[in-house]
Amino acid sequence: MQRKIMLEEKDIPSHYYNILADLPNPLEPDLHPGTKQPVGPQDLAPLFPMELIKQEVGTERFVPIPDSVRDAYSLYRPTPLYRAYELERALDTPAHIYYKYEGVSPAGSHKLNTALAQVYYNKEQGVKRLATETGAGQWGSSLAFACQRFGLQCKVYMVKVSYEQKPYRRSMIQLWGGEVVASPSNETNAGRAVLAKNPNSRGSLGIAISEAVEDAAGREDTKYALGSVLNHVLLHQTIIGQEAKKQMEIAGEYPDLVIACVGGGSNFGGIALPFIKDKIEGKKLRAIAVEPASCPTLTKGEYRYDFGDVAGMTPLLPMYTLGSDFMPPSIHAGGLRYHGMSPIISRLYLDKLIEAQAYEQTNVFEAAVQFARTEGIIPAPESAHAILSAVVEAKKAKAEGTKKVILFNLSGHGHFDMSAYDAYFSGKLGNGQ
Repeated sequence: MQRKIMLEEKDIPSHYYNILADLPNPLEPDLHPGTKQPVGPQDLAPLFPMELIKQEVGTERFVPIPDSVRDAYSLYRPTPLYRAYELERALDTPAHIYYKYEGVSPAGSHKLNTALAQVYYNKEQGVKRLATETGAGQWGSSLAFACQRFGLQCKVYMVKVSYEQKPYRRSMIQLWGGEVVASPSNETNAGRAVLAKNPNSRGSLGIAISEAVEDAAGREDTKYALGSVLNHVLLHQTIIGQEAKKQMEIAGEYPDLVIACVGGGSNFGGIALPFIKDKIEGKKLRAIAVEPASCPTLTKGEYRYDFGDVAGMTPLLPMYTLGSDFMPPSIHAGGLRYHGMSPIISRLYLDKLIEAQAYEQTNVFEAAVQFARTEGIIPAPESAHAILSAVVEAKKAKAEGTKKVILFNLSGHGHFDMSAYDAYFSGKLGNGQ
């Protein structure tokens, strides 16, 4: 009985997989916020280095991973794949449940996969400083670590509700040399405008993005880094799914279902896209994106062009959205509190290549506790959405008497989310409606 399946450092993928080469229907172009015309490389140049712009719009199927980035990945990659035997026993299910565990990275989540790549490409272009936003703090801490690794300065605008809920994520950002402020802040025009209307604003990712974009656009030495949503971010994350495919081969199985939580789309895309390539080529597979019921972008949003931020500074993206002015409730899964969805994930959902589910916060935490008590790992609230979906699907397999193979991405640990678990155990955790 093999509980965990490990790969060697030589098995770290040598290329990122670009699903833009294989989409049945191409993405609609991003539009300039002023002219409403398709965005060109020159429009993105103030925010991103040219190599990332090429990755954002390119359709080359496999993109080489630079040696310096692969070397940095070797700090924690390849990540383990676990067979969840104890959870299977607790559920008394015939399903085989596997999970890819990204919480072994120094920052504790999958976000470091793209942070290291983005910082490397910025450094190669001579950029000295990066500005970004963060929700729950996984992305902000990952970028701070990556900047420390490659010698860049880092400024993080952290959504205020998470800034207050997760003080140790703030400490991690500072520990790795980053500067962090609560968003909305008084440091940008976008932040001041929000505070003028609502001095007690709890913030949102849309607001924090506006602040970070304004910061980057206003300084010659600074570029902007985004932890999800954009094509190049999902591209970098595909190392998760590539490794998982090798590990499932070692296990002698292929998943019937691939599951991950979804906020902007990066960890879901990371594990699912290499498998969705197989589905496009005819393989039978269900891919399920799981979101909070209080921020139901795919399940309740509409597909249209929308801004990625509140102030309307970003390009207009073709995506499922709840509206760029949507203010999500203060749920503890801060990384999933985003009004829009990655254009790639949106396109896959529109074309019915993936499914979406939405769950209430209290049910998510119930599944998280069961997972911690069986498998031992304390999951991040975001990742626990995938756990709940896996549990639901495993129970369905039991009811149907079918042996399903379920793979989900455990995108990060919950060591800095214990206040949320405290609220759950004391009966104070609602559903954030």
